[in-house]
Amino acid sequence: MKPKFYIIKTKEDYCEIMSVANKNTPKANQVWGPFNSQEEAIRNRVGLIRAGKCKPV
Repeated sequence: MKPKFYIIKTKEDYCEIMSVANKNTPKANQVWGPFNSQEEAIRNRVGLIRAGKCKPV
């Protein structure tokens, strides 16, 4: 099974990409996903940054 990726928004408003194993991290303020590939998650993270929903890492 291929891993799934999530975009995690931290309390500091940064967006990080994490695998499914780490998506329940206590620092998560908001979660987007799952995405089928890391590349897809990166594209969506760029969109969230451009929309002002989170800051780049």
